[in-house]
Amino acid sequence: MEIVSCNWVLVAFLLCFLLLISGAHSVDGLNGVPKVRGVNLGGWLVIEGWIKPSLFDDIPNGDMLDGAQVQFKSVTLKKYVTAENGGGLNVTINRDVPSSWETFRLWRVSESVFQLRTLGGQFLSCDGEGASVSATAESPSSRETFYIERDNYNRVHIKLSTGTYLQASSSNELRADYAGKPGWDDNAATFEMTIAANTLHGDYQLANGYGHDKAKEVLRKHRSSFITAEDFQFLSRHGINTVRIPVGWWIALDPNPPAPFIGGSLAYLDNAFSWAQAYDIKCIIDLHAAPGSQNGMEHSASRDGSTEWPTSANILQSLDVIDFLASRYAKHPALLGIELLNEPSASTVSLDTVVSYYSNGYQIVRNYSSTAYVIICQRIGNADPLELYQANIGFSNIVVDLHYYSLFDAFFANLSAVENIQFIYKSRQAQLQALNSANGPLVFIGEWVNEWNLESGSPMDYQNFGRAQLQVYGAASFGWAYWTLKNDRKHWDFEWNIKNNYLQLDLIGWDVCIPHEVLCFSIENKSLGKPHSEAGLKA
Repeated sequence: MEIVSCNWVLVAFLLCFLLLISGAHSVDGLNGVPKVRGVNLGGWLVIEGWIKPSLFDDIPNGDMLDGAQVQFKSVTLKKYVTAENGGGLNVTINRDVPSSWETFRLWRVSESVFQLRTLGGQFLSCDGEGASVSATAESPSSRETFYIERDNYNRVHIKLSTGTYLQASSSNELRADYAGKPGWDDNAATFEMTIAANTLHGDYQLANGYGHDKAKEVLRKHRSSFITAEDFQFLSRHGINTVRIPVGWWIALDPNPPAPFIGGSLAYLDNAFSWAQAYDIKCIIDLHAAPGSQNGMEHSASRDGSTEWPTSANILQSLDVIDFLASRYAKHPALLGIELLNEPSASTVSLDTVVSYYSNGYQIVRNYSSTAYVIICQRIGNADPLELYQANIGFSNIVVDLHYYSLFDAFFANLSAVENIQFIYKSRQAQLQALNSANGPLVFIGEWVNEWNLESGSPMDYQNFGRAQLQVYGAASFGWAYWTLKNDRKHWDFEWNIKNNYLQLDLIGWDVCIPHEVLCFSIENKSLGKPHSEAGLKA
């Protein structure tokens, strides 16, 4: 006999009712439809290697890109090279087990030439032949530049530009005094290199990895084919009224941005606006990658995982980018809004810094448009979105962007399909109700995806999960945007989800209320009530 648990049905219906009342706002500029139903054009004008890994396939020494983390172990001393105190002091070879002090981030100069950055941000440095290596340089130059030779396995030699090889001395120092050219046997100039992480695959890694000319060719082919007019036709046909378009700060310096970035993205952004206008779709321009990186991730074009955006120079340059974008597109009929910054990190970017930047960015947009929506993104990490409601950043057409993923957090690691869906209906719905009711900006779920940590999810599980998100996020007062249109990982790919009926937008109305059969879970069967349709579902 089936046992049904509906203890929280009444609460959910009350929340639903409040969402409908508090979220009863019509977004201006959408030609009669009340809210944004959007899709992100991720991985197009800002590169994220995990979206299309093949972009990086032909880079020589492709596992030694900018930001790759390496460790070196002397084959004679059987100890690891370490920057004492994580940098700022001397370099020794005396650790049995590698940790953060023994891990160095690569700055790639060429296929075999690198600079090595410590945990503390200093660079390994050597004054020349006969000198020891230290970790005190705050910025790299020729003394901080090393050639790394690799064998076919995991052994390396490290030498200076003069040709002198580093070696592990008997006193546990790293010195530039090896006599002659070492072989690959167990000698003092040979080290075992471990690549501890190679996770950054963004614009910086692609351009610096290939070099300018090859990178320009790779990106030209990618930009011209990844998103086309036919994609806008597809989106329009399936009820999408908005695209959120991530851009990098270097777009404002097109066609010749600073190295290693590659120009040309501005013309494709212009194309997107033309295609959008042709298919009655609106555009949100999203500053996804700011100078210095606002979160240390590949999608903000970080060189090595550092967050170096919060400086006066970088913030001023970011505001110049907003000025450039606003002045260029403010009068375009396809513009819906400008997002001032994507996902600043709560751990490295203070609230005061973000609020000041958002306030200045808001005023810049208003210099060119009184109606364009100004979108401000919640800090990622340990940050409450209510902090932006209390900041009084702007007075009209301002939107807070939240990114809802049932991923990237230990909380979601072991949830079942039912538990994941319950979380959407209970926790996220409650937060949206509170934000919709707050006296302040509109609410935008600017990124979400029909994916989770569950490895054994059935097609029906995915369909139910997608429907739950569409129903709950549809109550956000500004609307939502899926991440992303195209992706090598199929559940992240909006087009794949639509074509295979994992997402069914035609079954979700504009005024979302959650039906009773969806709220009532079968505890015995661990499944939701029957989906609206199973036709066409593919595993």
